Formats: sequence, C-alpha cells, structure tokens
Amino acid sequence: MHDDGTGAGEHAGGHVQQQLTQGSRRRLAAAAGAVAVGAAVVVGELLAGVLSPSLSPLTAVGGAVIDTVPPGVKDWAVVLFGTADKAALLVGMGLVIAALAALAGSAEDRRKFAGAALIGVFGVVGVVAVLTRAQLTPAALALPVVTAIVAVVLLVYLIRRLQEWADPTSNNSSPPASGRRRFLQNLAAGAAATVTGGIFAGIWRGATAGVSEARERLTLPEPAVQAPAIPAGAEAGVEGMPPLVTPNRDFYRIDTALSVPTVNPDTWVLKVTGMVDREIELDFAGLLAKPLTERHVTIACVSNNVGGDLIGNARWLGWPVRDLLALAGPRAGADMVLSRSADGWTAGTPLDVLTDSRDALLAVGMNGEPLPLEHGFPVRLVVPGLYGYVSATKWVTELKVTRFADDVAYWTPRGWSGRGPIKTSSRIDVPRSGRSVRTGTVMFGGVAWAQHTGIGKVELRINRGQWRESELSPGISVDTWYQWKLGMDLAPGQYEVQVRATDLRGAVQDEETRPVVPDGATGFHTVRVDVNS
Repeated sequence: MHDDGTGAGEHAGGHVQQQLTQGSRRRLAAAAGAVAVGAAVVVGELLAGVLSPSLSPLTAVGGAVIDTVPPGVKDWAVVLFGTADKAALLVGMGLVIAALAALAGSAEDRRKFAGAALIGVFGVVGVVAVLTRAQLTPAALALPVVTAIVAVVLLVYLIRRLQEWADPTSNNSSPPASGRRRFLQNLAAGAAATVTGGIFAGIWRGATAGVSEARERLTLPEPAVQAPAIPAGAEAGVEGMPPLVTPNRDFYRIDTALSVPTVNPDTWVLKVTGMVDREIELDFAGLLAKPLTERHVTIACVSNNVGGDLIGNARWLGWPVRDLLALAGPRAGADMVLSRSADGWTAGTPLDVLTDSRDALLAVGMNGEPLPLEHGFPVRLVVPGLYGYVSATKWVTELKVTRFADDVAYWTPRGWSGRGPIKTSSRIDVPRSGRSVRTGTVMFGGVAWAQHTGIGKVELRINRGQWRESELSPGISVDTWYQWKLGMDLAPGQYEVQVRATDLRGAVQDEETRPVVPDGATGFHTVRVDVNS
C-alpha cells in the first residue's frame, strides 16, 4: 500500500511537471514580464499624478518620439488617423512596451537578471526623454528610475515563482502544485491590479491639477469690441453642410502634446522678451482686465490636405497682440516673434503680421466660453492668415521678439517653411465623394477660404468642362471661410466634380497638386458622384 501511494504521488507530481512544456514556460515568462512592466508603468503614472501632473514617464517618451519622427511620418499619421493620431501613438507605444516587457520576461527566465538589465536600459531611455521636456522637474526626473525599479522587483519576483513551479527540486519545501498555484495567483493578481490601477491613473492624473475645475469656475469678461453680427444668408442652407461656426467639440486638434498640458490660470504668466525696449510679464488676471476683442477667425493646420477637415471657424475672445507688443517696444531689426508653449513647443511668426491691423489675439475664449483645455487653456495665440504651425501656439507662456536669422521654431528644422501663409482653397462638402444621388437637380455645397483676403467667387466644373459660378454666401469677414452652393441638373451617370475659388483680389487658387510639405497643399478638390434614376 505504501509503495502504491508513493507511486501515485510521483505520478501526480510528474503530471503537473509535464503540463509546463517549454512553449508554455516561455509564454508564462513573457506574461510575467508584461504584467511586471505594466504594473510599474501604472505606478509611474499614479506617482506622476501627485508629483508631476504635467509630465510622466509615458508622456515624456511619447513626446520625445513625436519630436524625433521625420515630418513625412507625422503627415502619414495625420492622414491615416486624423485627430486620433495621439491615441494611435499611445496604442502603438503600449504594444511596443508590451513586446519589450515580454522579451524581458523571457530573458529573465533564461538568465538571472538579464531581463532586469533590459528594463534598466529602458529606464535610462525614460530619464533621457524626461531631460528633453520643457516641464522637467526633479520629481519628473526621478519617476522613470522609480518605474524601472518597481518593474525589476516585480519581474524578478514573478520569474522566481515561475521557476519554483517549473523546477520544484529547487524548492523542496513547496510541492509542484503549490508552486503552480502561487505563480498563477500572483500573475492574475498583478494583471488585475494593473488594469484597475491604469483606470484609476487616468482619472487621477486628469483630476490632480484642478485645471478643469478652474476653467469651469471662470467667467469671461464682456468684450470691449464685440464681433460683428453674422450676415444674413451666411449659412448656405444646404443639408449635410458643416455649420458656419464650428462647435468646440468638433474643432480639429493637431499639436505635439501627447497629453494636454495642465496650466493653472492662477499661476500662468506670459513673458515678452528678446529685442524689446521693455520686457513684460502679464498674468491671467491682468490679461482679463485688458480691453478684449471678439472676432470670428478661421484657422487651419498646414497638414490639411486638399478637401481635408483640419480647419475650423470659431468666435475668439482675446487681447490684440499688437497692443501687447506696442507696450514692449520691438527694436529695429526684429522681424520675428518666437512664441513658446508650456510644453516647450515653439512657433515663429512674422513680426509685421502681429503688429498690423489684423485681429491677431492672445485668446482666452472660444465660442463664448473659456478655451477648452485641449485648445490651449488658459491662453493661446490666434493669428488670421497663417497656418497654425507658425502662429497658433497653445498654452502660450512666452513671446520672444527676435529675428528669423537668429532663431528657428519647432517645425522649421524638420523641413517646413519658415513662413506659412494660408493658401486660398475650397472644398466640396455635399455630396461626399463616392455617394449616389438621385437624378434631377443635384445640390452641391461647401466652403472656401482666403484668410485676410476674402473670397470673390467659387466655381464648379463637371468632367473637366466649363466652369460654372456658384451662389456665394456673404462671409462673416475676410478672416473666415465662406459657404457656397450650386444646384445642377444631372442625368444618370458618373461625374467628376471639381471646385476652385478666386479671392477678392482676383487671384485664382493654385490648380497644381502639391503635398502639404513644406508650406501647405494645393490643387482642386475633386469628388466623384454617381447619379441614379
């Protein structure tokens, strides 16, 4: 009986041992690495919520990636993902981190501390990334180190538990079944804690700065100069057209900030420096006390392809930049203002554009409410007539009066033009390309823009035939887009429809197709429509 019992016990132990094949062991080691690193990343994000709300290890690495990629990659991402490009980057980073974590787990199982060394390398990468960020603080610098240490401790612990299960002779005090149970329980608990902590980290990091609450409490002053009334008939009235004034929730967002900078309006200060007679510091209360101007202005991203939607029209409230610069007194020879964001991003704007009669604003309001956080709260620049990469600095903290010969902005060394006037363009919004419509009168509608110049006419042509002038709605101002419409009787068939705009000076938009690099796309927006009986 004793012999039979011993044999059965050995068989049971051998059965558990056989269940852990080499392939299963590799997968479990990889899972242990993923859980260890994932949990450490969550710890780093939670600590950042307390110690460094504006910069975490994850956002530091993401920001460094954005800074490093060539312009062509950036444009590809914008075209492919649109305003979801940052979410796509975060997903991509998550996949890369998971893959490297799995590699670290497998390495640690094969050789002691090999996986820990790999994690240490990526901890150094995190430190280097933090050093490149404008929001650098001692606490932010320490977080990648803490994250790496937590990851190493968890990885070593989980892999040792796996080895106890896989090699029970190395731990005579624990039977194989106990080692198996201990490892799987630890792995499951770690995975659950990572998921729960990740959800909490997202909520916690968004709430710690209190900026959202400060924005909600803010009441904007009445403008000293109100926006002109929208002219009667400015809306073309075509079903399916986008609104003349873009709602804040629908306004495009393209910038390099992986996470929205949290800038407290109570501590915000704008500095005017450089080639000026008097350096100036302006706080938020001082800005709100200025005579503010309200204007409708259409702004566009240089990455907007022909027919694209990276453009929007809003009612902005702010103080004219020319008034601020007049107080500072730009010196002779200065020709550029280098504006800087709270996250370190810079734009170079021609000085003459910021000091002429156009309504370039230090904006605090958008469509009747304080700026949304993602659109630059508490203060941003809005400059009519220029693409955003040379003008529309969000979360602005400094205006440095300088020269193009002495300073370069963020995108200039990356292959973009130093100056970026918005090109005259037009778009067909209705019907969408590829849509089928009924025969008879087909109503076309869209928008056209020539900021700070204005639109004189919009024309359509079918199958490269004669141009036909559309009904052009009155614009709010020369700094906004104009809506247009044209009904055409079309028999059943397939049609290629193109649109072109002419500005108020008589200049026709460029027909030649060019990419967005280096200073904006050109060409006629073209749609293809199937007309059915």
